[in-house]
Amino acid sequence: MAPSTPDTDALFDALIQNRRDPAALRKRVETLEIILERSFVIPGINRPVGLDAIVGLVPVVGDVIAAVMGAYLIWEARNLGMPKWKIWRMVGNLGIDTTLGAIPLVGDAFDFLFRSNTRNLKIIKKHLDKHHPGTIIIDQ
Repeated sequence: MAPSTPDTDALFDALIQNRRDPAALRKRVETLEIILERSFVIPGINRPVGLDAIVGLVPVVGDVIAAVMGAYLIWEARNLGMPKWKIWRMVGNLGIDTTLGAIPLVGDAFDFLFRSNTRNLKIIKKHLDKHHPGTIIIDQ
């Protein structure tokens, strides 16, 4: 008897609670954006950076890892049912960040300035605010 292929939806449902709940999705993508773009503050200039810029310092492998982490935001947006044009806009942001971030030294400075994950989070939040207004969190 041939081995059966695992049901990926069941696997993700087991790993990620409330996978399709818009409020839970908002919390997940906001948390990931903080980790990728604003988890540390550089002393002296008080500029926040995250794992995207730090991992990007490792040539090639770091940029691939940062791209995979950023692609998770796009995957979540797709699961939310966002329009394809918004998904492609997010892919473009990530593509620019990954392509230019792969250039040695110049790319590291670019990663410091161009925050594709923050841009993609804004697209997701704007969609959630319009189509799922109950998920809005008021910052104090």
